[in-house]
Amino acid sequence: MGQYKNEQEAAAAGVYISKVKSFVKREGRLTKGQAKALEDFWPTMGIEYSGELLDLEQVFGRRAPVVLEIGFGMGKSLVEMAANAPDQDFIGIEVHRPGVGAALSEAGERGLTNLRVMEHDAVEVLNNMLAPESLSRLQLYFPDPWHKKRHHKRRIVQADFAQTVRSKLAIGGHFHMATDWENYAQYMAEVMNAAAGYQNTAQDGDYVPRPDYRPITKFEVRGQKLGHGVWDLIYQRTE
Repeated sequence: MGQYKNEQEAAAAGVYISKVKSFVKREGRLTKGQAKALEDFWPTMGIEYSGELLDLEQVFGRRAPVVLEIGFGMGKSLVEMAANAPDQDFIGIEVHRPGVGAALSEAGERGLTNLRVMEHDAVEVLNNMLAPESLSRLQLYFPDPWHKKRHHKRRIVQADFAQTVRSKLAIGGHFHMATDWENYAQYMAEVMNAAAGYQNTAQDGDYVPRPDYRPITKFEVRGQKLGHGVWDLIYQRTE
């Protein structure tokens, strides 16, 4: 960053700062079903990246609490959450196209109207397309842990990211993280406990029991059988 304190200051000076990505985009091959779902359901359930603020009431045709999930994988748990909470609206962001197609396929089959998906860098979406205090909850489940120390700078949970999320959450809104890497859980807690404007909702220690609204995945069940742990962290925006 050099003499600039942050990216915004650099941008104002006309200087481009190369960003470290928290993900590696793996294209993968679309199945016929995923390709058909993209063709059939993207026009009504997909949101194209534009860099302009979304009017969420217009997007969903109503005013309701909005939940955003970053990196929804193949979308099973996101679709289930949307189906189980028809009084809330959900936006999922994923850069893996087969996952986007799979989510659209299942959501379309279930006739969901309270779910939209995006295929883009989530940080850019947060910065450029979501209004301040527009979200009731932001979900970040099982992000890439980048477990090697030299790769920790690629972890999405960083001090700047925490404040970006805070600015998009309504007062009282929640930032919910989950990981199956204990080291990353400890790192998340360290970052978030130092972040201004948040309060850890855990009653004891840094972690909370898995809330009922987060479905347990086959991946988690398999991990639990092997003795692996899962750590949930929920922080509330207080100011």
